[in-house]
Amino acid sequence: MNKDEYKKLVDELTPKEKRAKNAFVAFLVGGLIGFVGQVIVTIMTTTFEMEVVEAYSWLCILIIFIASLLTSLGFFDNFVTRVKAGLIVPTTGFAHSITSAALDYKKEGMITGLGANFFKLAGSVLLYGIIAAFFLSIFGVIIYG
Repeated sequence: MNKDEYKKLVDELTPKEKRAKNAFVAFLVGGLIGFVGQVIVTIMTTTFEMEVVEAYSWLCILIIFIASLLTSLGFFDNFVTRVKAGLIVPTTGFAHSITSAALDYKKEGMITGLGANFFKLAGSVLLYGIIAAFFLSIFGVIIYG
């Protein structure tokens, strides 16, 4: 079997991704997360008379806690396989990546396990986020003075 025959066989046997369906489901789930978050912020600002900024801070803490809890209980991966980017892109995905790395490496100790691998999955997100923010801020200074 040569390379072309092998590539053709792999292409035939590889399951095709349903991109339109995945995008629609991710849009709905991401929107639902945003909607529920806004409802929680509205409840916090009206019922507990919080400032809006404080309510959003508490919402971020709550979302991170729920994502980390679902990851540690083993539910988050099942949700992600169904809704894909709807859970991975928001803050929940970042919390999941850090929590899952912590769970994977906790047996290796605090320094060589958790300390060395805590941001293993989230490190690239942090790196490219910081680089993008740096260049965008320079661009903003050039454009807007």
